[in-house]
Amino acid sequence: MVSEPAEFPPVLTAAMAAELLQIHVEYLRKLVREGKVPCHRFPGGRELRFLRDELLDWLAAQPGPADADAHAPTPGSVAT
Repeated sequence: MVSEPAEFPPVLTAAMAAELLQIHVEYLRKLVREGKVPCHRFPGGRELRFLRDELLDWLAAQPGPADADAHAPTPGSVAT
């Protein structure tokens, strides 16, 4: 069962953020290492924290199937 974004607190642990994004926590950590996902750390700490609204904004900005469909030629049309 998938939880609604509003059911998540404003500040998330890595496990909670991975659940929100519906990805594996290790994949989320990889994205953080690559600087692709907004993340926050406590000074001198290793623990990752994520802001729920920041993650949802980041996710909404990612290209997806809807974007690909918008740019794909319609069947029977001629590409120029």
